[in-house]
Amino acid sequence: MGFRWLLQAWVPRRAARLCRAVVFDMGGVLLPSPYARARDWEVWNRVPPGTVQRALICGGDDRPWMKYVRGELTAAEFVQAFAQQCFEITNSPVPVDSFLSDLTSKEMSEQLPVMTEAIRCIRAEGLKTAVLSNNFYLHSGASFLPLDRKQFDVIIESCREGICKPDPRIYMLCLERLGVQPNESIFLDDIGQNLKAAAQLGMSTLKVDDPEVAVKELENFLGFPLRGAVPFTRSVRPTMEIPQVPLQKYLENVLGSHTTGSLLVRQFSHGQSNPTYYVEYGDHRLVLRKKPPGKLLPSAHAVEREVLRALAEAGVPVPRVLALCEDSSIIGTPFYLMEYCAGHVYKDPSLPGLEPSQRRAIYTAMNQVLAQIHSVDLKAAGLEDYGKHGNYVQRQVQTWTKQYRATETHTIPAMERLIEWLPLHLPQAHQVTLVHGDFRLDNLIFHPERPQVLAVLDWELSTLGDPISDVAYSCMAHYLPSSFSLLKGLGNCDLTHLGIPTAEEYFRTYCGHMGIPPIEDWNFYMAFSFFRVAAILQGVYKRSLTGQASSATAESGGKQAESMADLAWDFATKEGFRVFKAMPEQNHRGGSLLTCPGVCSLYCCDGSVDTVHPSRLRQGLGLG
Repeated sequence: MGFRWLLQAWVPRRAARLCRAVVFDMGGVLLPSPYARARDWEVWNRVPPGTVQRALICGGDDRPWMKYVRGELTAAEFVQAFAQQCFEITNSPVPVDSFLSDLTSKEMSEQLPVMTEAIRCIRAEGLKTAVLSNNFYLHSGASFLPLDRKQFDVIIESCREGICKPDPRIYMLCLERLGVQPNESIFLDDIGQNLKAAAQLGMSTLKVDDPEVAVKELENFLGFPLRGAVPFTRSVRPTMEIPQVPLQKYLENVLGSHTTGSLLVRQFSHGQSNPTYYVEYGDHRLVLRKKPPGKLLPSAHAVEREVLRALAEAGVPVPRVLALCEDSSIIGTPFYLMEYCAGHVYKDPSLPGLEPSQRRAIYTAMNQVLAQIHSVDLKAAGLEDYGKHGNYVQRQVQTWTKQYRATETHTIPAMERLIEWLPLHLPQAHQVTLVHGDFRLDNLIFHPERPQVLAVLDWELSTLGDPISDVAYSCMAHYLPSSFSLLKGLGNCDLTHLGIPTAEEYFRTYCGHMGIPPIEDWNFYMAFSFFRVAAILQGVYKRSLTGQASSATAESGGKQAESMADLAWDFATKEGFRVFKAMPEQNHRGGSLLTCPGVCSLYCCDGSVDTVHPSRLRQGLGLG
């Protein structure tokens, strides 16, 4: 069993593209062109053609428009100054206030769909995005920014910065906040002088006259498609491409020869150890899952397909399997097709943007579906032979100890203690059930409008085993910091304020769903979970020392393994203390254990200290 979110995060990547960021102007690029709108407005208001454009571009840096976008004029002051400028051009009154209202109307505030889709594709490839706009304040005092801010890493508004394009400083400010060099970016604008200034700094540039054409030109520059955006997918990596002609013929046979249209194939970018693709053909939206060459046991896919079918029949929400292809000549290896399940995947366990009651409902639904998985009748589902019965945790401890020893590069004290402690402190046997093996929040697809799990994903690590290992694994994020690079955590979050249950509450809720007594030894399972993660990270650290990763990455990997081992030992200590308190003639005051040569001190919550002989403490900790 392995953790794909760890392995994927540390796989050395091919050299990054030169371009790391795409910077967009707003009006005329992301939004409809203000110049085109000005021409229409002039016709509607019988203003001489070209008046607005002339006023916008003429008069030097102190003209009303430039002062307005630098934040030096309020909306009312701009209307007055701009009206005077237009009067001087036309020698007649111009209703400038209505022009500003028209410029910020609903029609002018809707982002162009072709750009929205392009941004999704760009971000799916790992590139950064930014807005660099000569923007202005409205009569309300707010700036005119009718965009979803989550689409962008950086937003630069001239009225807030006090400088505007084509001043080189505003470009450099944007690049600095993006953390990229000029030659690592491309800038899209509809005004030539703004592009010229960017080019002089070393930025690549693209003039936008027609957004559709501009997106095609940007595609050519970036080297990947900017259409067909699907959440959590990206363009297919060059080393993982699949032949589309034979695939299309196969789909015609499976879906019916009447299916027409172009074939769209994208690759899922999130947490996939096996290549998984989004396939769209005609009206059909599918997921294609294949094994890497040389990795497939003869019956592996057939077993996985039958497991998903058995789970569906048992009422577990899983994607519906449509077909299994065992002919390697089609795309290189056997594969199977599933229906694509549209919904929401929560990557951040803190669930930003939701209300506390909504967050609690999401975690309750997650807990319920895990209990549902563990309640599957193995005999009725035909899964009695899906794995070995009994001693699951013991086998796992042995497996990961061997893995750790095989990749050991230096002594990690906490790992040495765990390797001694875990086998001596195995929990009493729990019920043997189906276990998912990788059950966590971001492996669930939720209904977009209510707290309902539509599908549980990534079943290739499933087997028969101890269900409490799944529960503990799904609580790991509770003890990791939000800044943890491999799996965003909740360790520094106020769970009560957020409405998210604590790990203890999550375990209690699970027991209620399963109708079982409280799990007294849950700290052991947490120690076991973090021990496995530490062993995996140590293996990744060992591989990084071959020179395929930078020394900084290698050092970071080593520190991550040690921190996970320390976390595991913290839980082992808590479990040992629980056992210690339960022993006869023990002091039952809560506290933590610190060891000294010859004695062990029990530091209690009230500040007092009890001294315990170390042999007695070792017995309580399960070390003999």
